[in-house]
Amino acid sequence: MALHLGDTAPDFTAETTAGTVNFHEWAGDSWVVLFSHPADFTPVCTTELGRVAQLSAKWAERGVKPIALSVDSVEDHATWVPDINEYNHTTVDYPIIADPDKAVAELYDMIHPGEGDTSSVRSVFVIDPAKKIRLTMTYPKSTGRNFDEILRVVDALQEADRGECATPVDWKVGERIIVPPTVPTEAARAKFDDVQEVYPYLRTARIREDAVGAGAVGCN
Repeated sequence: MALHLGDTAPDFTAETTAGTVNFHEWAGDSWVVLFSHPADFTPVCTTELGRVAQLSAKWAERGVKPIALSVDSVEDHATWVPDINEYNHTTVDYPIIADPDKAVAELYDMIHPGEGDTSSVRSVFVIDPAKKIRLTMTYPKSTGRNFDEILRVVDALQEADRGECATPVDWKVGERIIVPPTVPTEAARAKFDDVQEVYPYLRTARIREDAVGAGAVGCN
């Protein structure tokens, strides 16, 4: 199944290390980072799942729930988690989905046979509270992900929604935003603070602290 940005994230019910989860119900009004890994008891995955656990407070600050998936069983997950905790000096406090029949992996197109087998690749889906897919990323099995970058993307998406704007390359919280090309400069000055016109099509600004946007439509 091909999933695209803006699609509703498919719902599913699955067994996890936190019990049976109905995905949409579990997500509630939170943002979600759903990420898959190829298999339990593998080295790169051990470092990745530990890093996500180390960032627990960062996810919570942003209203994000992480949830992992592999095609192994709940029993395998439970046996593996102590290794993750010990190696990374952390505690895995988020669910890990068991997907032995590959139903969820296939629903989200996480199986790439060209990568060598039928286990899931390193897919990432950032899903907003409306259950819309806002970002997808796919890493090869040999390459561990950068979860600091995924946090940065969540920040950028949330900032874009809050201010109805865009964010420039390498943007971080507190830095200047991009005024959408669809907004005339005079209108931008009424909406944003400190609007600076570099080119007619490239204006930067700061979001007002009391700004609340309805979405990031037309922000690119």
